[in-house]
Amino acid sequence: MRTLNRLRMFMLAAVLAGVASSFGTVSAQTSPSGEVEEYYVSSSFHEPADAGLRFIYSTDGLHWDSIPGTWLAPKLGAKIMRDPSVWRGPDGVYHLVWTIAWKQDTGIGYACSKDLIHWSEQKRIPVMDGVEGTYSVWAPELFYDDVKQQYMIVYSAQVNDGTCTGRRNEHGDYHRLYYVTTKDFNAFSAPKLFYDAGYSCIDGVIVKRGEGDYVLVAKDNRKANSNLRVAFAKNAEGPYTNPLSKPFTGIFAEGPSVSKAGDTYYIYYDLYRRRIYGASATKDFVHFTDVTGEAVFPEGHKHGTAFKAPADVVEALLKAARAK
Repeated sequence: MRTLNRLRMFMLAAVLAGVASSFGTVSAQTSPSGEVEEYYVSSSFHEPADAGLRFIYSTDGLHWDSIPGTWLAPKLGAKIMRDPSVWRGPDGVYHLVWTIAWKQDTGIGYACSKDLIHWSEQKRIPVMDGVEGTYSVWAPELFYDDVKQQYMIVYSAQVNDGTCTGRRNEHGDYHRLYYVTTKDFNAFSAPKLFYDAGYSCIDGVIVKRGEGDYVLVAKDNRKANSNLRVAFAKNAEGPYTNPLSKPFTGIFAEGPSVSKAGDTYYIYYDLYRRRIYGASATKDFVHFTDVTGEAVFPEGHKHGTAFKAPADVVEALLKAARAK
């Protein structure tokens, strides 16, 4: 217990000592006594994506460190785990979905946990099994719609179904965003088209800013662009504004994830050609500041989903990592 308290106070002191940007100092949620109550956590993976689920954590949403080890080895599809997305549900259960194959698989992976250490048996969710012409399913992202009290799983798929308006080849080569809904991760809705940008678009992430105010952050996947853009909607399921906004990143950015610190949103993304991780800050999703130079990410980190977790969960995870 003394060790955990020292860890909490040390990390809090680091925040108060001046973890700041042009948007002001931000920190993890703390109690009146000064102890850290929540940490920022992000799911992660390392190439070649066959080792399994990893985590990184932060006290301020901008400076991150690794939680050593892997916590769930992939067993489904091509036995890879790419794009792991975690959402902590209203009941405190952590739900995980991920990409299980590069191509020729129309499902995604799923598991859940109460502590981020021990995970349920993995199961394949057949999100596009019934959609003819589906060549691949990538980058599932979880979102809990508190209005309808259901989860949405938004993912990118290549479907050569004759309705594509962009460039196509024998496999479609035209990614659009689709989604399914579920309340219990046992029964799922039929897949629906979520967003068709008019060109290849992947890596869609939903952010709720307030009642009737939603943002979609996604990648323009056209080879000449390969950047991140946003759209807006009044409902979680859309419709979202089309076309997407002007890009707020340079070329070769993908895998966005978003967290909020104070009144500032941090958008993290993989600058894959540069082999580094980037970050932008915004308060309105209209004006963006590149804070890549201020951000710190562990070497090898690849894109997952940022979320907040109670201090006791993260500290137990760190303790388990040390004991491995």
